[in-house]
Amino acid sequence: MSELDERNARNQRLIDEFRANRGQVAGRTNMIIITHTGAKSGNKRSNPLVYLQEGGRRYIFASRGGADYHPAWYHNIVANSRVTVEVGAEKYDADAEIITGPEHDRIYALQVSANPVFGEYQGRTKRVIPVVALNRVP
Repeated sequence: MSELDERNARNQRLIDEFRANRGQVAGRTNMIIITHTGAKSGNKRSNPLVYLQEGGRRYIFASRGGADYHPAWYHNIVANSRVTVEVGAEKYDADAEIITGPEHDRIYALQVSANPVFGEYQGRTKRVIPVVALNRVP
């Protein structure tokens, strides 16, 4: 099994557990699922991600564990910003907004404070890890 196949299988197990347990996954906190549209394929894809709740907004981070390239889901939301968000037992549509400048730095610092591994991720790469706000669609 390739590394990509293993990652996809692991993600699917997390998604299945999340959905079966109304947003609860053993050993994980602040987990969210985003469903987005493939930029090239147009197919729906779902990813389990860590999120930060701050000031009434939810944020996700395109860290890819500190790799030197963005995760595929990030490219997809740049091409099509409408996503479906699942958190706990709640599900809603949102527009993904890329956060830049001082707000990016402030939110990323909050994430590092809450989850220090995100500081390690940034230290592994020269790219700036994107911060994405999930703005609920009314």
